[in-house]
Amino acid sequence: MLSQIVSALGVVVVAVFACSAYFYFSNKILDLALPVKDGDIRAASRNLNRRALVRPWLFIGPALFLLIVYLVYPVVATFILSFYDRAGLQFVGLANYKWALGDREFRQSIFNNILWLAVVPAACTFFGLVIAVMTDRIWWGNIAKSIVFMPMAISFVGASVIWKFIYEYRGGNDVQIGLLNAIVQTFGGTPEVWISIPFWNNFFLMIILIWIQTGFAMVILSAALRGIPEETIEAAVIDGANGWQIFWRIMVPQIWGSIAVVWTTITILVLKVFDIVLTMTNGQWQTMVLANLMFDWMFRGGGDSGRSAVIAIIIMLAVTPIMVWNVRRANRELKGH
Repeated sequence: MLSQIVSALGVVVVAVFACSAYFYFSNKILDLALPVKDGDIRAASRNLNRRALVRPWLFIGPALFLLIVYLVYPVVATFILSFYDRAGLQFVGLANYKWALGDREFRQSIFNNILWLAVVPAACTFFGLVIAVMTDRIWWGNIAKSIVFMPMAISFVGASVIWKFIYEYRGGNDVQIGLLNAIVQTFGGTPEVWISIPFWNNFFLMIILIWIQTGFAMVILSAALRGIPEETIEAAVIDGANGWQIFWRIMVPQIWGSIAVVWTTITILVLKVFDIVLTMTNGQWQTMVLANLMFDWMFRGGGDSGRSAVIAIIIMLAVTPIMVWNVRRANRELKGH
């Protein structure tokens, strides 16, 4: 443990030193390459303008390089790979895409992803907004917010392990240690293997992501609510508006931009959901989603790079419109200000 901590600190120190050295020496080289000499005003002015053009690229250059290497190249390579066979050697055209359209498991994954998209972003945003409003009105609100935000610090795998104990089922006459089955048994019900019930098990998995992400939604929306001018609330009260009307007609319209940010962020996260399904069911009992199906085809029967690439492309295509809409909305807000 100590050696890992020392290694991590060493990496941080070396990385910071390397970045500082890069920026220092690159600026020095630029100044030497484009000197500003006394006596030649025209040359000095020209070199100053060139410095101003080059210097920003010294700062964003490494980031652009990493962006191309780790984002642009993999996307292009994956797209090309989707037209090749399982080994990535023989060109097969649209065969992998035709397989995807006709595969039952792929269609089930699409349906499950749509189900996740319909439930999780809406639930997280709704609960986050309700908790943000309620905790702003009580003296122990910060304590409540801390408790709600805590799951954000847990990894998806860790959260799944926690919820596995909640959904745990023991057969025969064994004592039910799963919280949900213990409650059901207490009220005279029959314990169930909840995560193996087709269709409904998807909702049991969604609860885990909602539990994790509600804290994120609450923090963002709570900050947005604090930015609402008190004058508008006071004016609404004077005009006779009740709490419900103030919430829907005064608060929500003024923080709609923040609600959209939370919604789209969680939507993108849902499209990439992987760890929860892998840990809880491994895609069994009709719980497969696209990210898990892609991972499955990467290794199934020795791996099929063509089919897994097709699924990856479809996930990227699903994420792209949301990203474009979010960027355009942000640009409109910036222009509006």
